[in-house]
Amino acid sequence: MRELLTELTERAARNPRRPAVTYVSEFSEISGKVRNRAELDLHSRRIASWLQERFSPGDRALLLYSPGIEFTTAFSACVYAGVIAVPAPLPGRYRHERRRLAAIARDAGVRVVLTQSGDLPDVEKWVAEEGIVGAVCHTTDTGEGDPDAWTAPAVSPDTLALLQYTSGSTGDPKGVMVTHGNLAANVERMVDTFRNDADTRYGGWIPLYHDMGLIGLMLPGLLSGDGYVQMDPMSFLRRPYHWLRMLDAHGVGFTAAPDFGYEICVRRVTDEQLAALDLSRVKFADGSEPVRADVVTAFTERFATAGLRSDALIPVYGLAEATLMASGTTGRPPLRTAVDATALENRLLRPAGPTHPSRVLVACGAPTGSDLLIVDPGSGEALPEGRIGEIWLDGPCVTAGYWENEHITAATFRARTGDGRGPYLRTGDLGALLDGDLYITGRSKDVLVLHGRNLHPSDIEYELRSQHEELEGLHGAVFLVGDDDGTAVAPSVVAVHEIRAHWGAERLGQIAVDMKQTMAREFGVPVASVALVRPGGVRRTTSGKVQRAAMRALYLTGELDTLHLGEDPLLTAALARHRRVTAR
Repeated sequence: MRELLTELTERAARNPRRPAVTYVSEFSEISGKVRNRAELDLHSRRIASWLQERFSPGDRALLLYSPGIEFTTAFSACVYAGVIAVPAPLPGRYRHERRRLAAIARDAGVRVVLTQSGDLPDVEKWVAEEGIVGAVCHTTDTGEGDPDAWTAPAVSPDTLALLQYTSGSTGDPKGVMVTHGNLAANVERMVDTFRNDADTRYGGWIPLYHDMGLIGLMLPGLLSGDGYVQMDPMSFLRRPYHWLRMLDAHGVGFTAAPDFGYEICVRRVTDEQLAALDLSRVKFADGSEPVRADVVTAFTERFATAGLRSDALIPVYGLAEATLMASGTTGRPPLRTAVDATALENRLLRPAGPTHPSRVLVACGAPTGSDLLIVDPGSGEALPEGRIGEIWLDGPCVTAGYWENEHITAATFRARTGDGRGPYLRTGDLGALLDGDLYITGRSKDVLVLHGRNLHPSDIEYELRSQHEELEGLHGAVFLVGDDDGTAVAPSVVAVHEIRAHWGAERLGQIAVDMKQTMAREFGVPVASVALVRPGGVRRTTSGKVQRAAMRALYLTGELDTLHLGEDPLLTAALARHRRVTAR
């Protein structure tokens, strides 16, 4: 595969009547809205000609679309015009969401905001409120532009196609510079790894501003498969069954979702709905957030009666800075390994003995065409199998760096090992190789280093949900305060967790006490504070990752809207002093 423009135009010429993109808002609309390859090509040329009259190759276009077929057309038009696409979610109702979108627009220096007629009023209101200057709003569904006036731009594998803004789970969003060559290589890697072919239809509910939706599903469907079927994400959240039924009815052979999507299906798809499904043709990629062993087991067992094959669920690892996919293995059931819990705290990954405390981790497969190293982040020493360190990557899918951010690009994309090998991409993720499989243990910036032990907050959050039914299906954030934040208190563990508001004050207080006891019993850590917040109170990225750094900042400044706060008096006093000082 060469670059996107050639692939898109040639596939339109070879298979003009084959569906390119289908949109289904609810399963009852089984036929959905369809645009075939010839229609996609025509509309892309039309929009691209409008762009070429007004903008230069390399200018940035912000793509703001509610679910439907127009996003795919607009992205394709940017490729046709040589304009760099900047996908993003529509302005949300929350202030921090609207500020984040404004920061993306300013960082990218967008010249045009592409949207559709139904979204235009909200987009124009956001532009005015946030003071976005130098960018015009344009609706792509109103017929403007002459397809015959379009001319193919000069592009190469090194030409930038996309700025994929990172989800910011541990820091501010940054624009990852993704080239035509990166996208083509990643599509080829996915097709080979998952053993898909030209007859494979792709589909899912992941929003197309998210890399798993755009790069993991839409692009392979257009460039190498039999089209792409999109479902409205809200339809999935309202009725998870609709996703699975859509896959069955539309003949989708490959889909993907974050781990929480599979958990929702296990909890909410009824026996009656299950009896109507045939999932025997579908492969499911599970990634974008930590893959949990209990979810993998529950999903594969629950949907086996619907024909789900034992090897159909495929745990994967990837990140925007590597375009998307970095590891995954198909053709086998998910590999779940009980590892020694004590060794894990000492950055060692080894199978647990029969009498040792253990934690079950899911293998995310073998590296898929990347040169992958596990490296001691302090010394730069490349580590052998079984040692936990930072995951470093090299290869054709590693992107060109961060937009207009040379300092962070150099630190992240040009790392060298202690013996001079490189450059490598530093992922910031911790993991280890064991028998050739990659296991992810956490984010380096999230790890709780306490009394010489390395604890992963996702393990603690998972244990809390497992042992307290009141927390089931909700989100939490565990972090440290007092280590580097100026609070003048010994490092202390804080747990923030969502809970439904119908519990009374007395019951909430008892739940908080029980949560502290669980963390002390299971992990041997004293907990200085438990904050219970309403559903939605734990901030997450657009892909569902918990923003622990953001939650820590809200806690330190006293901005959490809590239903209950059980806080150690010493920490309360230290935080009060800290807030007085920082408020000056």
